[in-house]
Amino acid sequence: MHYFLIAGEASGDLHAANLMKALKDIDADARFTFLGGDLMAKQGGTQVKDYREMAFMGIVNVVANLGKVMRNFSDCEEALRKANPDVLILIDYPSFNLRVAKWVKKHMDIPVYFYIAPKLWAWKSWRIKAIRRYIDEMFTIFPFETEYFASKGYTVNYVGNPTVDAVEAYRHQRTFVPASQPTIAILAGSRRQEIKGCLSTMIAAAKAFPDHKIVVTTAPSIDQSFYTSIIGNDPTITLTSNTYEAVEQAHVAVVNSGTATLETALLGTPQVVVYHVVGGRFASLLRKILIKIPYVSLVNLIGGKEVARELIAHEFTQTNIERELHRLLDNDSTYRQQKEDYAKIAHRLGGEGTAKRAAKVLTEKLSLYKTEK
Repeated sequence: MHYFLIAGEASGDLHAANLMKALKDIDADARFTFLGGDLMAKQGGTQVKDYREMAFMGIVNVVANLGKVMRNFSDCEEALRKANPDVLILIDYPSFNLRVAKWVKKHMDIPVYFYIAPKLWAWKSWRIKAIRRYIDEMFTIFPFETEYFASKGYTVNYVGNPTVDAVEAYRHQRTFVPASQPTIAILAGSRRQEIKGCLSTMIAAAKAFPDHKIVVTTAPSIDQSFYTSIIGNDPTITLTSNTYEAVEQAHVAVVNSGTATLETALLGTPQVVVYHVVGGRFASLLRKILIKIPYVSLVNLIGGKEVARELIAHEFTQTNIERELHRLLDNDSTYRQQKEDYAKIAHRLGGEGTAKRAAKVLTEKLSLYKTEK
């Protein structure tokens, strides 16, 4: 089979690469054409575009780069025509991917599958109309998504969570070495915009604990010089690209909301969740109107309660972060409770093998699709 995959950011590159590997284990004749990153490239195939050329976040950023965005669409469409694949597999990144799905359904006779579902439960729930129209199968990675999509009249396939696989793969190969002194890990996100908006405040709060070493994890797609342009050459701060090791060794972490909150939970390190939003209190009010979920972080959504304190928009301040760090570091019961909640989250997600399960169901669905054609 010839698989065409699209991933538009670092996490998508990782998950797509694991899926490609699993597909090769099942399908000896697997061929790939893809828009993605280095991890996908290591699995072989034809790379149409690097996801770093596609990572435009927010309306302002998209409008400012509209020419590049439109070229990405046209390059993708041209590559689809040339490859003539058996299936299109989309990995999250809904703004781009749903538009591609619409084009494929109009111009090609192939199934379209979504691996890592768009987070409609958070916002833009109206996208369910496009999903019903253009997506043949959806493979989800959060248990609560099954019920959510069912309420919208759409059946999905829960295949487990790839973050479980990533963390377990790290554990299988690592030799754990405890940190030489108490450490606070800082995870500021994977995009330049969010790092610029939150890193300085996160570090300022961590510096209120002089007995703790500060370790800032760096995103794979961003050069360390970007971080030093924000924090300077501060000898009290360590930069590392080994996020899992830094988190596992840390006593606590300050984490920008995203997949990192779940990774931190599975690694067992108590955390404070933050997210910088331009507009402060007004943005917080707007969020309550537009976003119909009680929490923004994955660790709390999966936990079904406030496992980790969230400091979002106007609540994201140095003082508030310091207070929450004190609450974790000075109170053993609070610290232990968060770790106990983490264990429940891991149980809900299930065990390893997400990519293998997804590949198995995907190829079965694809074979059935071709038979019915």
